[in-house]
Amino acid sequence: MILINLLPHRELARKRARDAYNVMLVLAAVAGALIAGGIYLGYQVAIDAQQSRNAFLNKENARLDNEIKDVADLQSQIAALKARQQAVESLQANRNLPVHLLNGAVRMLPDGVYLTDIKQEGKNILFTGVAQSQERVSELLRNLSSKNSEWLTKPELIEIKADQLALSSRDQRRVYNFTVRVMLVQLGETPSTRQTTAGPQTRR
Repeated sequence: MILINLLPHRELARKRARDAYNVMLVLAAVAGALIAGGIYLGYQVAIDAQQSRNAFLNKENARLDNEIKDVADLQSQIAALKARQQAVESLQANRNLPVHLLNGAVRMLPDGVYLTDIKQEGKNILFTGVAQSQERVSELLRNLSSKNSEWLTKPELIEIKADQLALSSRDQRRVYNFTVRVMLVQLGETPSTRQTTAGPQTRR
């Protein structure tokens, strides 16, 4: 007995092929969606982790900025305290300068030289006086130039001029009025740091 299939088998085959193709498309779309979702979730986790690290770094930077500011404040306070300490030390060291100045001037004065005025201009001291001769003034300059003068240095003859000193109506003597400038040695200066002048300059 011969069986004859009268059904449209070709159309059924094409339908099954289309159905299989559609199923594959759906499965591919689902797989693609799952893969894309996984990649998105992975990137999102990485972004969240990086944002957490950035927030931590910003917090640490702010803390370090505050510490640096505190250190800068401490350094400024230390510098101010050092300046005050130096000022106090300078005042304590310089408060005895007038005594040392007068003591040194007395020791340096040779016989026949008398001071009439002492004036201070910063570190410069002006000695005005009367001498019996020019040699006495030269001796005064040599004494001030010597290393024995611990508080006076760099003597310079500013002016010297002859004059007459009337001891009485009949007795008059020739004297020399002079002005000498010296530098007052401050705290921290040593004799090795001083430089004496090459020689006195006179002006008549």
